[in-house]
Amino acid sequence: MLHSKINIAIVVSVFNSKVTEKLLEGALSFLMESGIEKDHTHVVKVPGAIEIPLTAKLLAQSKKYQAIICLGAVIRGETNHYEYVCQQVSFGCQQVMMDFSIPVIFGILTTKNMKQAQDRSRQSKHNKGREAAQAAVKMVKITQELLSLCSTGSVRPEEREARLEG
Repeated sequence: MLHSKINIAIVVSVFNSKVTEKLLEGALSFLMESGIEKDHTHVVKVPGAIEIPLTAKLLAQSKKYQAIICLGAVIRGETNHYEYVCQQVSFGCQQVMMDFSIPVIFGILTTKNMKQAQDRSRQSKHNKGREAAQAAVKMVKITQELLSLCSTGSVRPEEREARLEG
């Protein structure tokens, strides 16, 4: 069980909501099972996947959350739009994680078709929203342990400050 004071933000796209709502349900279910109270989770719904990185950045800037879970579904169509969206969203989420030293979990489905997306969002142990929440919980623990190491003096003070500010 995690400490009940852990705060987790979830950014979820409403585009392809039949899929993304199930991802959100899976994530919230796992977080509650892990001892993270409902009032310690903050859900932000955005229009589409491309809006996820900016929202994650603003949440990270608030310094209120120990992890951010990003959920969405980008389904291949007949144009190159799919490739551009997938690339921009994955890069944007990674950039937030690196810039703010906070786990930003990429729970965005990138599938060939709607059936694949539905299969990955079913209510089961293999729900990708649930898996994203599991990764967030693990990463909060790992991040806290590593930050604790930084504060024990095993890292030069100027390096520690740079890491904690970054």
